[in-house]
Amino acid sequence: MAGIGIIVAGALFALVSTLGRLGKVNEEEAYYHFRRRLGRAILLGLELLVAADIVGTVMVRPTMENVLVLAVIVLIRTFLSVSLTVEVEGRWPWQVTRRTDE
Repeated sequence: MAGIGIIVAGALFALVSTLGRLGKVNEEEAYYHFRRRLGRAILLGLELLVAADIVGTVMVRPTMENVLVLAVIVLIRTFLSVSLTVEVEGRWPWQVTRRTDE
């Protein structure tokens, strides 16, 4: 629930933050601002969802079937996280962060 809540709250925050910037910047800059904020919210939500899946699998019954399903879910979410990081930040997750002022 926390992962979904963070994604929803982050999307709303990104929308409100972008709407507040519309009069100050051009539409293209506002669009990229929205994408960065939304992407970061999705990344954080995905990380919490992966953690919840791991805890859920360990706490329920760690059968081989549950572990394999968990592995597939983690692989898919990891791929999504890497893709989002490249899209939002313009770098691979293991590269040094390039800070930009927002």
